[in-house]
Amino acid sequence: MKPPSDDQRRDPIKSAVGSMILLIFGLAILAFLVAIDRPHWFKLRPVSGAAAAMSYAAQSPSRS
Repeated sequence: MKPPSDDQRRDPIKSAVGSMILLIFGLAILAFLVAIDRPHWFKLRPVSGAAAAMSYAAQSPSRS
């Protein structure tokens, strides 16, 4: 039995690389479509309670 030639070994590797590229592209498209449906994910929110209080105080109208 003789070992496979370089051409025979290269074909499955090319096929696997092509499949991985298509999979990554499909997952990127899926992530994009999910992200554009949920814009509230991208709002900046305060992390701590103190930051939330300062943010709330800055947004409240002044009582003069």
